[in-house]
Amino acid sequence: MGAGSTELHGPDLRQGVALDALPEGAPFLGHADGEPVLLVRNGGVVHAIGATCTHWGGPLAEGLVVGDTIRCPWHHACFSLRTGEALGAPALNPVACWAVEVRDGIVRVTGKEEHPPLSPRGRSADGPESVVIIGAGAAGSAAAEMLRREGYAGPVTLVDPDAAAPYDRPNLSKDYLAGNAPEEWIPLRPEGFYAEHGIERVAARAEAIDTTARTVTLADGRTLRYGALLLATGSAPVRLRIPGADLPHVHVLRSLDDCRAIIRAAQQARRAVVLGASFIGMEVAAALRMRGLEVTVVAPESVPFLRTLGPALGAAIQRVHQSHGVAFRLGHIAAEITPSHVRLDDGETLPAELVVVGIGVRPETTLAQAAGLEVDDGVVVNAYLETSAPGVYAAGDIARWPDPRTGERIRVEHWAVAQRQGQAAARNILGKREPYADVPFFWTQHWDMPIAYVGYAAAWDEARVDGNPAALDCAVTYVRNGRELAFATIGRDRASLRAEAEMQRGIAARLARDVPAGGISGRAS
Repeated sequence: MGAGSTELHGPDLRQGVALDALPEGAPFLGHADGEPVLLVRNGGVVHAIGATCTHWGGPLAEGLVVGDTIRCPWHHACFSLRTGEALGAPALNPVACWAVEVRDGIVRVTGKEEHPPLSPRGRSADGPESVVIIGAGAAGSAAAEMLRREGYAGPVTLVDPDAAAPYDRPNLSKDYLAGNAPEEWIPLRPEGFYAEHGIERVAARAEAIDTTARTVTLADGRTLRYGALLLATGSAPVRLRIPGADLPHVHVLRSLDDCRAIIRAAQQARRAVVLGASFIGMEVAAALRMRGLEVTVVAPESVPFLRTLGPALGAAIQRVHQSHGVAFRLGHIAAEITPSHVRLDDGETLPAELVVVGIGVRPETTLAQAAGLEVDDGVVVNAYLETSAPGVYAAGDIARWPDPRTGERIRVEHWAVAQRQGQAAARNILGKREPYADVPFFWTQHWDMPIAYVGYAAAWDEARVDGNPAALDCAVTYVRNGRELAFATIGRDRASLRAEAEMQRGIAARLARDVPAGGISGRAS
């Protein structure tokens, strides 16, 4: 997790800088009153905003200006140049805004402006009599906040049995698990945030939905009425079905409690086996290696991430892990786990006091299916994230939506996608009628190799590599039937941002041309 640098660079913007020194549409880094500040000349207007992304401290000066927004190079958060508002996840908080004076060809920052507080007592907004959100993960928590940001003043109830949620789940397999981040970094919001903003947090499991009566029944017998319902139940780890899979030293990683359990086990273990070369599995392998454990990754693929990232990037990631002492047994699966070993399908035994299973996840659709919603590898929604039942929406890992770029229904299990869908669902609950059309994005970190991926390619004919993955400098374009579907980069953050912006422009053009065709309007059924 990045903390951002407090070191100041560039000129003191209180003293001013020549207007001619500001190229149109490019961030210019300086500082004011001891804080890093960006100037951006955009359409003849000069904006001044904080230079540090509020997500993980990314340097916005290295980002990309798109229209009247700036995008973070690390994880593609998006901020308004005019107001500093966090327009696109994973950032949830705005950056500071500064007043600007232009006189006699000199641009000066004159002082910081105050952001209006997030409040349920803000401007009024049309909406249902109440909103219940099932799931306090990325999609659910982002939706609850967006309802308040949009001025909705009705009751908002966030239901999840995990009392610690919402928290920064991506960090569970990265710095926190590795011991490089304190637990104070994990909650998305400070204690009391939800009560302060009129969001009721219910730590209970939802057992049933009645879409006719518009009620949700909880495991403790309580019944909640809703005007609108958002399903954001996420996904659950796939469990092994082999002898020994239920032994106490065998773990999965999905929740904060899971992560704490792995950390406790790692403190007593010397050797670990990670089953599965998934993103979670490989990040766990790195984190446990950083804790000093001997780590072996077992997976059926010939190369990690072969189907997701292709052979070139997969092999490069494997080499990086091997250079840090991670061992691999690829082309194999576990046949049995004992208290001290993992036996593979070829008979080899690997000593292990700790086993972590990362073989994928499945969408949590049990509630939706029991309620009679249309389910097909996830909860089927239309472009407004509406399900087949009136007043019921779905977002995040469970949502299978019509992708306006490919024309296919897709489901994506990534943090930023879930947050952005939660925000879009909230706006549509309030009647905005905005098609969800964001380009899918995810990031993963393997030692000193960060990878950014934009677009969606479930399958491809060709993976075109430009540059050298081993040198941490490359871009890979995934092509099917001659069409570029996705773009992965190492060390080329601005190229990733440009690719995302270009894809977004293509989507906007298609929507402008085709709405309401192509399944954009109407219910999911």
